[in-house]
Amino acid sequence: MLAKSLAAWAAATFGIALALSRIGQVGAMMPSLADGLWITIQLTAAAALVAVSAALVSALVRLYGPRVLRWLALAYIEVFRGTSAMVQLFWFFFVLPHFGVRMEPMTAGILALGLCAGAYGSEIVRGAIQSIPQGQWEAAVALNFGPSATLRRVILPQAFAAMVPPWGNLFIELLKSTSLVSLITIADLSFKAQQLNQNTLRTGEIFTVVLLMYLSLSLLITLFMRALERRMANGTRRART
Repeated sequence: MLAKSLAAWAAATFGIALALSRIGQVGAMMPSLADGLWITIQLTAAAALVAVSAALVSALVRLYGPRVLRWLALAYIEVFRGTSAMVQLFWFFFVLPHFGVRMEPMTAGILALGLCAGAYGSEIVRGAIQSIPQGQWEAAVALNFGPSATLRRVILPQAFAAMVPPWGNLFIELLKSTSLVSLITIADLSFKAQQLNQNTLRTGEIFTVVLLMYLSLSLLITLFMRALERRMANGTRRART
């Protein structure tokens, strides 16, 4: 029922955005907004991959890695959680070139946003792994599983099911934070909206359409994560039976 409601909301939101696009001059602006929307989608998807990878690696290192690597993982998490995402973005794009590391704006945006989200995601992963009862480890030892096999075949599949809901929230926050990349010249949806507003002064129509576009994407992320959550939960139940 909830998934159907969210799907209806997403369809209705997209329909309203299309309807508004036919009002006045907004229809002529839609190709530019669509280009910005595509950039935002690419940024969100790529940064999400970076975030998941960074979260998994840093969480596993903190839990099971050698002391030096544990401290490095902790430093990464605390630095990226304790500083502004905008400052991190500027640091990747404007400061790293002083050390001989130059990046394209898109690359800098993906890395900065992905690593920032990954620092928060690392705590999600760590908490989910630690929430698995100790009896699961003991049962795996009784079946003659080694530590890596236990983690891969017993612990992580159950932990992934617990990770999905908070990761959904994190991905939506990641989507919203992509608006920061307009500050380093990336023509995302927010950048295009500001550009069109300066040229046409049709503030109400432009930002209403943009608001609905962001809302549609957020609803689609929620739908995807709810479907993934159900699939993971069903897989976990089948494995236990």
